[in-house]
Amino acid sequence: QVQLVESGGGLVQPGGSLRLSCAASGFTFSSYTMTWVRQAPGKGLEWISSSEGSGGRISYADSVKGRFTISRDNAKNVLYLQMNSLKPEDAAVYYCAGMKYWCAGPVCYDKILYDYWGQGTQVTVSS
Repeated sequence: QVQLVESGGGLVQPGGSLRLSCAASGFTFSSYTMTWVRQAPGKGLEWISSSEGSGGRISYADSVKGRFTISRDNAKNVLYLQMNSLKPEDAAVYYCAGMKYWCAGPVCYDKILYDYWGQGTQVTVSS
């Protein structure tokens, strides 16, 4: 049974940091592009970052470039998102997702593109 379980969300002050984790099981994690997608309250899904299976190819949305870092541990089947310098507009539910092929860019927000999709973790940025 395939599972993607996100964790690490919570309440943080503007300028603070959080690290999200996504534990994967039931599929060959190292063969999949893994992606973070978020959905802010009242808004649509937004692609944030993708990491190719080997970890060699990585891409970020302009809105998070320089502040967020995606990484993965293929030995542990875990995807991470280190989020620094958080802003109120970063508040959202963050989802991890997996697909067999590479996808990076604003068009990669759609759940239909992905083979696997997690349940999400809430990030709140507020003072």
